[in-house]
Amino acid sequence: MRNAHPDTPDTAKSASKSAGRPKASEVEARTRELIDVAGCLFLKHGYTGVSLDTIAREARVAVRTIYVKFGGKAGLLKAVLAARRARFFPVGKMDADQRPLREVIGEFAGHFYDMLCEPDAMALQRVVIAEAGSNPELADAFYDAGPRATREMLERYFARPDVRAQLRPDAPIALLPGHLIACINGDPVMRFLFPEREPVREEARRQLAERLELFYRSIL
Repeated sequence: MRNAHPDTPDTAKSASKSAGRPKASEVEARTRELIDVAGCLFLKHGYTGVSLDTIAREARVAVRTIYVKFGGKAGLLKAVLAARRARFFPVGKMDADQRPLREVIGEFAGHFYDMLCEPDAMALQRVVIAEAGSNPELADAFYDAGPRATREMLERYFARPDVRAQLRPDAPIALLPGHLIACINGDPVMRFLFPEREPVREEARRQLAERLELFYRSIL
């Protein structure tokens, strides 16, 4: 068998190809940067007001890359929402958590409330509310990546036999996710119209605990 010399053309060509192929960590970093850039542009200009050409230029990628990775602008928005959601749910999926019910729901409620009140999250919700009526794609992308995923996770949790056994027999499982989210949410009208009047964290947590207690009384 012929031994290839380190400087033979075949070896050099192989090394050149290897050197030109980005590492997995580099690809992941570029993808995160693309998602971060897209999120900032959506917040600044709205969903409709930002083109894929603009996003690609700011993120220093090809438009084709966005289509390959995310399928287009709606898929990119879903990735933005998923990344922001992941920041607030570091504990994993609630529906598989085996801790006591109040502990599981209390932890979920704290993370979820923090996410609702985060300034960028509120700004993105304003974008969606303002543009959803004229852009069904935006409404579908937002709902699929955020509210739908959360509600389905909650419904799976409440439907678990061990959890279901702790609930009132007449508790409607399908309605519990929305009921819990409403209790966590508090008064979103005041939050959106008068954010400067939002209570400090300690008081906000006290009020959240009171709303959760009302939720427990209604289902247990």
